[in-house]
Amino acid sequence: MTTSAPTPHLFANVLARVHAVCNDLIAEGVLPAGIDLSRIVVEPTKDASHGDMASNAAMVLAKEAKAKPRDLADAIAAKLRADDLVTSVDVAGPGFINLTLKTSVWAEALRAVLRDGDAYGRSAIGAGEKVNVEYVSANPTGPMHVGHCRGAVFGDALASLLDVAGYDVTREYYINDAGAQVDVLGRSAFLRYREALGEAIGEIPEGLYPGDYLKPVGQALAAEHGAALNEMPEEQWLPITRAKAIEMMMEMIKGDLAALNISHEVFFSERSLITGAIDQVGATIDFLRAKGDVYEGRLPPPKGKPVDDYEDREQTLFRATAYGDDVDRPLLKSNGGYTYFASDIAYHKTKVDRGFHNMVDVWGADHGGYIKRVQAAIKAVTDGKGELDVKIVQLVKLLRNGEPVKMSKRSGDFVTLREVVDEVGSDAVRFMMLFRKNDAVLDFDLAKVIEQSKDNAVFYVQYGHARGHSIFRNAREQMPEMAGLPLEEGPRIAYLQDAAVERLDDTAELSLLRQLALYPRMIEAAAIAHEPHRIAFYLYDLASAFHAHWTQGRDAPHLRFIITNDAQLTKARLALVQSIVSVLRSGLAVLGVSAPDEMR
Repeated sequence: MTTSAPTPHLFANVLARVHAVCNDLIAEGVLPAGIDLSRIVVEPTKDASHGDMASNAAMVLAKEAKAKPRDLADAIAAKLRADDLVTSVDVAGPGFINLTLKTSVWAEALRAVLRDGDAYGRSAIGAGEKVNVEYVSANPTGPMHVGHCRGAVFGDALASLLDVAGYDVTREYYINDAGAQVDVLGRSAFLRYREALGEAIGEIPEGLYPGDYLKPVGQALAAEHGAALNEMPEEQWLPITRAKAIEMMMEMIKGDLAALNISHEVFFSERSLITGAIDQVGATIDFLRAKGDVYEGRLPPPKGKPVDDYEDREQTLFRATAYGDDVDRPLLKSNGGYTYFASDIAYHKTKVDRGFHNMVDVWGADHGGYIKRVQAAIKAVTDGKGELDVKIVQLVKLLRNGEPVKMSKRSGDFVTLREVVDEVGSDAVRFMMLFRKNDAVLDFDLAKVIEQSKDNAVFYVQYGHARGHSIFRNAREQMPEMAGLPLEEGPRIAYLQDAAVERLDDTAELSLLRQLALYPRMIEAAAIAHEPHRIAFYLYDLASAFHAHWTQGRDAPHLRFIITNDAQLTKARLALVQSIVSVLRSGLAVLGVSAPDEMR
């Protein structure tokens, strides 16, 4: 089984042929020299009755060519009709070009899946470009909850998707270990420290973190310092309790993430921005001031809606409006400390300084209003060359049989990620967190995600993979001619390479072949859009079509995957099953979900 660079996929092949036709029209003077062909796409038709693929070539080139889209479409279509892959070409509407491909094309597409093996679906569109994906970045003040879980899964799947698409990806976690919330954490840990020493602390005071998860921190502090912290004033014990609490909370968070098979290459400390060799926040403000992007001024009162950081005073401001934001933004508080935004600019500048001009941040639902200012800052520090895509992950409503789940005793006020993973498993959590677009609220029902039914998407996709393997085992048992069919993946693919796949001519079989051919293009489109949910949707559709075809064979024996009196046709159908199994496993791997050979 090869893992080398994949064969250019079918959609890329057809796109190249459309480009070649356009280049012929340039040579003939129909299209002007130098016309931009990069906007041309070839995509599956929305309605199968319109053909196999559609191109917007005439629509996007007509204006520059000073031609009517329909006339240009006719000229392109006339040349495409001579292509050896094409059965027919039709021009629809104002100038869309619809192509129907020869049946032999789909057999060759299946051979590509077998030939490429693990490399099928991988792409080089990223061209090794460095991308920083920052996700989770939860405050280190307690265990992760279900809301963090969705962002963690989304970010991890997106990073895997970009890697498969040929980008050089770094997974990063920004530790918010500066500011008031970690001081509250340090005070909460001190209370638990006193408890560990035997004091009766009573009810946790309002404003401190109440969860039992801080008890081990108090015990560790007591074991390490004895009663010494009690003899110190707060300004001395607070840095000690804060640091210990952050350290232990981060270990807990890393453990929670590990339960979801998530790890980061970089953990970046917010505190390090000002405690390192240089004050990076101050240096960033100086950098922006030298560019003319920082000035001393007074903000006008907000109109219509409140601005959280508005103060009616002369202050140091970032000229955010010059880069698309609605209002200029304060960088210093009235007490002289840095605003959170100032630290955020400095942090993102470190990403740029580390070679990342392509950045993705995954944020929670309550951060939508913060996007414009950070994107403005990226434009300022990179002179417009850097790109930041912020993906907002909406809320998760945790249910059990349709009823809201009660809060966790361990955390004090929320259900922890670990509790959910322990109950339903990592696979169910990961897949179902991705089976809805990230910016839509997600209802996660603990009872439904472990049902063994079509309504449970993760079960249905994994069952598709397992069903394929059961077909291989049955073929070996039922047909002497298939006794040599290997059960190991690599040797089995090699065994099926010479299958007469051109015999796959049933309508449902051809439909499955079309879906398999779509996979590499879907990977590229999902990577470009930063939308890993597309993979989950695709896998469910593929598995559904596979199950439906298997079911059809119960009533129509000639459609079964195993035809005991026709070894050649059986081998061709096993090649189809193998390709389905390979693509299901590949897509599940991008999502971080296992692909079992058997379902128990």
